[in-house]
Amino acid sequence: MIGRIAFQGEPGAYSHQACREYRPEFDAIPCRTFEDVIETVRKGDADLAMLPVENSTYGRVADIHSLLPSSGLHIVDEAFVRVHVNLLVIPGTPLDDIETALSHPMLLGQCRDFLRSNGIHPVAGSDTAGSAQIVAERGDPKQAALASELAGEMYGLTVIARHIEDQKTNTTRFLVMSREADFKRRGSAGMITSFVFRVRNIPAALYKAMGGFATNGVNMTKLESYMVNGNFTATQFYADIEGHPDDLNVQRALEELDYFTSELRMLGVYPADSRRR
Repeated sequence: MIGRIAFQGEPGAYSHQACREYRPEFDAIPCRTFEDVIETVRKGDADLAMLPVENSTYGRVADIHSLLPSSGLHIVDEAFVRVHVNLLVIPGTPLDDIETALSHPMLLGQCRDFLRSNGIHPVAGSDTAGSAQIVAERGDPKQAALASELAGEMYGLTVIARHIEDQKTNTTRFLVMSREADFKRRGSAGMITSFVFRVRNIPAALYKAMGGFATNGVNMTKLESYMVNGNFTATQFYADIEGHPDDLNVQRALEELDYFTSELRMLGVYPADSRRR
């Protein structure tokens, strides 16, 4: 039986590329929003979700961190996907004829230098592959799309400029999520534990909560804060640490964290991607 993996965007999106690279044997299911991706898996219409969380050039994907705690899903893998930005045009169009480039704002921000040097005006769209689809449907040779080569193949566009991203290490990190947690796997590149927490309302609570990771030699690779329920005084933190909760040093660090928190929720324990090194 072939599995199904849900992603946000139109066919040809970078999330679709991530699905093909990391779960090539799965059928990829496009969804309109991140919420739809989560709901598709939660209802059992897909086995896995592929969700982007951060980009090395643009930063974090803001919506995701607020959706993860209430998703009811568990992180079972991470995927680092090299994002190459390509200028896609109607076949036969020369570069000098291009006046505008349509794409998601995140992608537009990743190739400012190329657009500026070629006098191309950026136009924000809702989706990278969706932008390629729009350009193909309009057939206007003055408008290009910024998207993956996969999107160009799907919508019959020509790649007139390849790999135009400003940062040549441009990479997006994705989380692979499932209805069921899997704490038994071990990865050759190590393990990552992800969780969210809220600190108790006491002086220096965050400082004290973080102390246990330092004293126990646990490396924290990410710490993000964001408001919850629109309240300026209610702050939730998202964290990634290296190690497995069964490791003695991680156990001790989490025990100290628990003492200084009012809420602590595990989101996933999963093998580290070899490309994070």
